This record gives sequence, C-alpha cells and structure tokens, in this order.
Amino acid sequence: MLIWLILIPLLAGPLAWLSERRGAHWPRFISIGALALDLALTLGMWSRYQESSAVSPQPWISSLMMPWIPRWGISIHLGMDGISLLLIALSGLLGIMAVLTSWAEIRDRVGFFHLNVLWVLAGVIGVFLALDLFLFFVFWEVMLVPMYFLISIWGHEHRVYAATKFFLFTQGGSLLLLIAILALVLFHAEQTAVLTFDYEDLLATRLDPVVAMWLMLGFFAAFAVKLPVVPFHTWLPDAHTEAPTGGSVLLAGLLLKTGAYGLLRFTIPLFPEASQSFAPIAFALAVIGILYGAVLAFAQYDLKRLVAYSSISHLGFVLLGLYAWNGLALRGAVMQMLAHGISTGALFMLAGALQERFHTRDIQQLGGLWATVPKMAAIALFFAIASLGLPGLGNFVGEFLVLAGSYQVSIISTVLATLGLVAAAVYSLALMQRTFYGPVEAPHQGRSSGLSGHVPDLSRSALAMFGVMIALQVWLGLYPQPVLMMAGASIERLQALTAASAIVLKR
Repeated sequence: MLIWLILIPLLAGPLAWLSERRGAHWPRFISIGALALDLALTLGMWSRYQESSAVSPQPWISSLMMPWIPRWGISIHLGMDGISLLLIALSGLLGIMAVLTSWAEIRDRVGFFHLNVLWVLAGVIGVFLALDLFLFFVFWEVMLVPMYFLISIWGHEHRVYAATKFFLFTQGGSLLLLIAILALVLFHAEQTAVLTFDYEDLLATRLDPVVAMWLMLGFFAAFAVKLPVVPFHTWLPDAHTEAPTGGSVLLAGLLLKTGAYGLLRFTIPLFPEASQSFAPIAFALAVIGILYGAVLAFAQYDLKRLVAYSSISHLGFVLLGLYAWNGLALRGAVMQMLAHGISTGALFMLAGALQERFHTRDIQQLGGLWATVPKMAAIALFFAIASLGLPGLGNFVGEFLVLAGSYQVSIISTVLATLGLVAAAVYSLALMQRTFYGPVEAPHQGRSSGLSGHVPDLSRSALAMFGVMIALQVWLGLYPQPVLMMAGASIERLQALTAASAIVLKR
C-alpha cells in the first residue's frame, strides 16, 4: 500500500502528459482521479488504524522493507505513522485543490503542467514515508525539480529569476544534507562495521558532541531553508509571487511542511543532545521569524507576497513547538502544519481568483470589492480570521498548544511569540479593509475580461472547494481530538527515542 501511494501519482504523471493529445481536459481528470485514489487509500488506512489501535496500540500503521542496493546498505524502507498519515492526507487534499484551481488558469502545455504537479506530490509523499536516509534524499530531490518547472514555465513576469533563486537555495541546503547523511553513515559504519542508511539503525550512532553539532547543523540548514527560517527565507516571497496559483498552493501547503517534518523526524531524534544545546538559538530564530514575517506581511501591497510573509510568521510557531519538544508543543506544531496548509492554500487560491478577475494583485488598485464579489469577500474574511488564530478554528488550536508547551521551556520566547498573534490580527484585518471594504477604486471598475463591466463572483464549483476547506478548518478547531490522538502515539515514540538516545550517549 505504501508503494502505491507513491507510484499512483508517479505513474499518472506521464499518463496525464501523453493524454493531452486527446484533449486538454484529459490531464486534469487523470490528475484528479489519481489524487482522489491516493486520498481514499490514506483515509482507509486511517480508519483501519483506529480500529486496530483500539485493540492494541502500534508504533507504525504500516511499514515496508525491501533491499535496493545491498552493497551500500541502501534499502527501500518506508513507514507510515500518525504524523506521516496526516501529512499525506493533507497532500492528497491540497493536490486536488491545486488541480481544480488551475483548471481555467493553465491553458498552455496542460499535460506537462499536470505531470509536474503529480511528480511534486509523489516526491512529497515519498519524503513523508522514507525511513532510509538515501531514499529520503532521493525523494527530497524529486519534489524540487518539477516545482522549478512549475514556477519557471507557468509563473508570472519574473518567473525565471524566482525559480532559479528557489532552486539554488534549496540545492544549497540539499548539498549540506547529503554531506551530513554520508558523514553520519560513515561514523556508524566505523563503530559497527555495518554500512547502512537505515534511520532506525542510525539512531543508535554514538557521536562526539562537536561532531554531532556539525552534523546536526547540516540537517538543520537543509530543513531550515525549506521551512523557511529567517534568514534563509528570501527565496519564498519571490517564489510565491511568481508561481501559478496551483504551484503556490503546493509550495505553501506542502513543500514548506517537508522542512518541519525533517526536523521532527530526523534532525532532533538523530542528534538529541546537539538539538537540545541548539534549542535556545532555535527559539530565537523562531521568534524572529514570527515577528519579522508579521511586520513584513503588513508592509506588502502584493496579495501573494503578503500571504507569503504571513507563512514565515506562522511557521515560526512550528519551529518553536518542535524545539520545545514536549507533548503539548509537538501536538501544536503538527496541528499548525495542517491548519496552516488549509488556510494559506485557500488564501493563495483567493489571490489567484482576484488576479484572474481584475488582472492585478496590487491592493492599492483594489478596494470596495465586497459589493462586487460578496461570496469571495465572505470566504476571504473567514480565512483571514482563521489565519489570525480565531478561537474555534484550526490555527488557534495549533498556536495555543505551541505556546502552552513552549511556556514550560522558555517564558521569554513564548511572551515574544505571543506578540505575533497581535501582529497577525493587524495584517489580516488590514488585508480585508484594503481589499474588500472602503470606496470602490477606479482602476478595477469594469476590468473583467470581455464581460462589459460585470465581474463574476465565485462559481458553484469554487464554492464547493472552499466549502470543503472551511469545514476542515471548523472541524480542526472544534473537534481536534482525532487528529491529536492520531499524532499522539507517534510523538510519544519520538520523545522516547530521544530520551533513550540521550541516556546511551551519556553512558
């Protein structure tokens, strides 16, 4: 089953590309079908796991081990626990949304576009499943190349610059990650005379504190670029601004989460003592990211850049929760990843819809749109208040749990991070005020392509898409227990691994 979760989008990609000869709608339907099948398989595994865990708790929902390159100790080792299941379910959902929101936007080379979308998702799912570090690195690279094409081919005016910047930043981090992986494998082989890239074997590696710190920094740098952590964030606003709408949904909703997942699954468990020593620096970077991203978001007039900087701020809470490393904070970090993926993905979809209708993302050229597109305005208001952390919605649960957990570790960092919630309210409500309230600005009056001054509101299909995302946000906010329970067993296992590793290293 785990293999098929990766193979379905991987094989559907070329099929979607080739099917374009029969019509532009074929790649879209193939992509929707493949991603819906992946999502159905994931939800089916969720249901079966809940039934089986009620009888006897299991650390892994499903796992697979197959030899690949035995001479070098490389295997196809896949494993799904509660955290990876939740993130793969998010991948299926946002993948479908990315295809649907690109339905009318992408009219050139439609087949190749959907090939890249599906291969990005195959790489993301592989990252969430891989337990062999070499295999993990392969999937880490697989998701980067098609994202480069999505930005550079279907992006906006400065797409080549933004795509190149994205690729250079992420490849620089990947190079450090590869060096750190190889060094860790060689140190383990020196101690055990066994060459292996297996995650569970490498957890037992004993390292000198200085060596462990350097290797940990190699892992941290790669994942910090992807999260992104200030000051490794400068590629993100450009990439989001120039990417097509579907690309922005995948980038914000999923690719950024792979950085957080890498820290949670690999960096901290593999180097527990080095991570503990590094935690004060991580707290400082998290707080800087929260406040810096919020201030820069308020200063933006481009809708997509505003949402991009808000992502830096919101994901600072994830970094804070990860390095607090207690049950509350870790559950909050996972919840924040899910809720942020839904709310930010929806905001990028709305930005794309506004650009399609008014041919601009400049807030200064918008205003008074509530009377023009009331349905879109109402949905924008919902996701704006979701983004600022309104109680009863998913983002509030995530941020509250992170702050409650981090307060037990660092009161100063928690108090400063709380200021980010105030700033989020300021830029989210300013977005609504500038765009949807106030007087109707002249530049956008009648600027609908060929509709004689009539600007269409959201269609029924678009309302259905946003309705699903609204329902999920409300569910996460009012009844988060199933998600917290699904992630809980995995979080406790990771905490136990770090505790056991620390005891071994002290001996």
